[in-house]
Amino acid sequence: MKKDLHISAMIDQPGLVQNLVERLAYRRYDIGYGRQTVPRGLKALETSTTEAYVSGSLDMAVPGSRENYRIPFITCFTFTCIKGPGDPYELIWSASLN
Repeated sequence: MKKDLHISAMIDQPGLVQNLVERLAYRRYDIGYGRQTVPRGLKALETSTTEAYVSGSLDMAVPGSRENYRIPFITCFTFTCIKGPGDPYELIWSASLN
């Protein structure tokens, strides 16, 4: 018999993570890789990556039953932004390292 399972995650300090990612995306210096000459059809991109430890809890519940679980977690995420020549940085990737 199949049962529905509801899963949600809550981050303890979302404002802190948001601040970190915004600082990454709006950094004011450019190393210069985005202006390099590349073969036709390709585009040189400047990249910027940071990692952050994030804590929170993972909630799992089976609707209509008493099976509810709250599992605390601490995990490391990486956030990567890219930037083309003259473009602003743009968040393109985030991943948990667990």
